[in-house]
Amino acid sequence: MSEQTPATHGAEAARTAAAVIRARLGVQDPACAIVLGSGLGGLADRIEQARRLPYADIPGFHATHIVGHKGQLIAGKLGGREVIALAGRFHMYEGHSPQVSAFPVRVAHALGAEALFVSNAAGGIRRTFSAGDLMLIEDHINLQFVNPLSGRAETTDERFPDMSAAYSPRLKELLRDAARRLQIPLQTGVYVGLLGPTYETPAEVRMLERLGADATGMSTVPEVILANALGVEAVGVSLISNPAAGLSAEKLSHADVMRAAEAAGEKFCALVTEFVRGL
Repeated sequence: MSEQTPATHGAEAARTAAAVIRARLGVQDPACAIVLGSGLGGLADRIEQARRLPYADIPGFHATHIVGHKGQLIAGKLGGREVIALAGRFHMYEGHSPQVSAFPVRVAHALGAEALFVSNAAGGIRRTFSAGDLMLIEDHINLQFVNPLSGRAETTDERFPDMSAAYSPRLKELLRDAARRLQIPLQTGVYVGLLGPTYETPAEVRMLERLGADATGMSTVPEVILANALGVEAVGVSLISNPAAGLSAEKLSHADVMRAAEAAGEKFCALVTEFVRGL
């Protein structure tokens, strides 16, 4: 994995990146930072007065190589509130450290964001899930076996953050309220983060089911851990893109993820917009 140092991806590096973003996009204390998962980048097109900055122009950011991850930071208004959207992730399965993977959250905090909305495409472990369902992340299980807080502590971070409410109860209730207003069905469940890039075997899915996981993916966990250390409230939604391995006869592919995201795109965009409006 790539080596993270405070000079490249710590608090000071985040302040440097934030200064570049402010100078280029005029960002000032966004109400929310939104991380867009695989195939969910369509929300970026709903942002009004949008200003875009390629990741290549932001210190400490990396190019994205996964279909459905544009590699842009977008600033503008959504639901009448100032937001920044991160269209693309640096996945650990690409060789990045957890500190690099979570670095955009550190930069969002340096920009003044007090809320973080994370999204991802996930395989459905709970047998009642269907492709296209939206799942409010109630909690997560970290089976990536790494942590973005390992190494030297940053002065901005709580060294031993309490994770008993890793996903903000206040923001979860706001998201449920938004779903009720829009009459969008919203499931609730536990997300388990694995390293990837392989999908799970049927035996692994049976194990994850016994551990209490409802959906599985390859991202999100480092971002939420760092958000908690920084005092940023986090909330998240998983798009159930397919049944996990062994729960259907279909083989799994990234193309399935993209098709499911496209099908669910309208309700996802409406839900996030309504949520941000209520912040």
